[in-house]
Amino acid sequence: MIRTKDAAKVAVVGAGPGGLAVAMLLAAEGYNVEVYEKQDVVGGRSSELQLGEYRFDRGATFLMMPHLLEELFTSAGRSLQDYITLKELDPLYSLHFGDTVFTPSTDQDRTAAEIEKLFPGNGNGYRRFMNDEADKFDRVMPLLQRPFQSVGDYVKKDVLRALPKLHATDTVYNRLSKYFDDERLRYAFTFQAKYLGMSPWECPGTFTILSYLEHRYGLYHPIGGINQVFQAMAKVISEHGGAVNTSCGVKRVLVQNGRATGLLLENGERVEADYVVIGADFGSAMTQLFEPGVLKRYTPEKIENKRYSCSTAMLYLGVKGAVDLAHHSVHFAEDYRLNVDEITRLGTLSADASMYIHNPSILDPTLAPPRKSSLYMLMPVPNLKADIDWEKTGPSVQEEMLERLQRATGMTDLSQRIEESLFFSPMDWQNKLNVYNGATFNLAHNLGQMMYLRPHNTFQEVQGIWLVGGGTHPGSGLPTIFESAKISARLLTEQDRATRSRAVAAGISGKGAAL
Repeated sequence: MIRTKDAAKVAVVGAGPGGLAVAMLLAAEGYNVEVYEKQDVVGGRSSELQLGEYRFDRGATFLMMPHLLEELFTSAGRSLQDYITLKELDPLYSLHFGDTVFTPSTDQDRTAAEIEKLFPGNGNGYRRFMNDEADKFDRVMPLLQRPFQSVGDYVKKDVLRALPKLHATDTVYNRLSKYFDDERLRYAFTFQAKYLGMSPWECPGTFTILSYLEHRYGLYHPIGGINQVFQAMAKVISEHGGAVNTSCGVKRVLVQNGRATGLLLENGERVEADYVVIGADFGSAMTQLFEPGVLKRYTPEKIENKRYSCSTAMLYLGVKGAVDLAHHSVHFAEDYRLNVDEITRLGTLSADASMYIHNPSILDPTLAPPRKSSLYMLMPVPNLKADIDWEKTGPSVQEEMLERLQRATGMTDLSQRIEESLFFSPMDWQNKLNVYNGATFNLAHNLGQMMYLRPHNTFQEVQGIWLVGGGTHPGSGLPTIFESAKISARLLTEQDRATRSRAVAAGISGKGAAL
């Protein structure tokens, strides 16, 4: 779309997945878009990390439902394939329960046969689960594609249609128990609750759709890492005349008479804007970006009292040689429920912790030098509300993760093969990437923080502001963050058009019409 000289100026705070997606959509609509990012790279907690000659995804490594991403690029007048090369994973991942290894795929016949082999008598339960969840997803998806900004949104037809299948008052674990009688198989379909930073014994039963989505639509790896998606978004923004300013943090959202008027940057520059979109971490944005007293609903005390996801301890390693591990592998604790309780309720570090290992070099040669591998390890841990001194415990956690990796790979000489390494703790998530409480997956998804009760896409406290990202409706995880971008972009555009129409009717023209 051709940008006119009186196009409204939109200032976007944060170049994370949500901020970039909404900026891309609005730039394609002809808005004058400027994105301001504190870090020196785009992608937020899903950015690229470089250690010497090795490259890693800092955060998200699971890409599902690529058709939603394709729709996003199509809406911006672009084709995803022109920017990204996707590789479908088969199997989806390797799930390790001691000596038992489960490797499901999108081939339901093959997966059912493997289930019968490893967990006899559960194949039919798997087929029932997939059939039931298909119907459930068909009913739930419309609720993730529109805003919930008033109580009246609960009585609309799509909610009433979805209600019998929502299972919101049930739990993920309890729902899966209706299909599987083997604990290991239940865990294989409930561990996805950790994407929301929650325990499957507490996470609303609605979210059994997460494992269904993986088994139905598959998992993909973009060559170069998921971070390449966000670098592509930044390119599209630029192609449409917008700008992404990195190493350019925002100090304040400027507010006058209850309306946002722009931004004060950390370098002292004042940026005027007709509209502001906040894509920064929700808790950090609410406690840092506004002058004291401006916010009433989201005071520091109220933000602190919200429920947050767990955090993660990360270990990024550049090692010599190939690694005999699947692209994605999960190694479950022997007492998985105790491990989850310690993370989410007790606030302690587990003696026996579950681990996730990412070995993308097995299919992507761009991430490491020849005959070398980029390895990524993640251990879910309590967020910073727990009484854990990470400066003291960090080295022992890093040592434990390295020991687990050595056992999982059989690489007894692993420590001698490491060329680059970085340990990243919950404290680092907070201090280096501005993630509130180090809660890697943002606000929890308990019933009190879903749909209307989650922060709204149209900001309630200050006019002219929209929220986007994992801390707003519909929630965390890349597919839902992309949906939040679509919702917020649509709401902003609708309000802008309505405001301009009223201004034209009143005889006002130009940029002032957006104010």
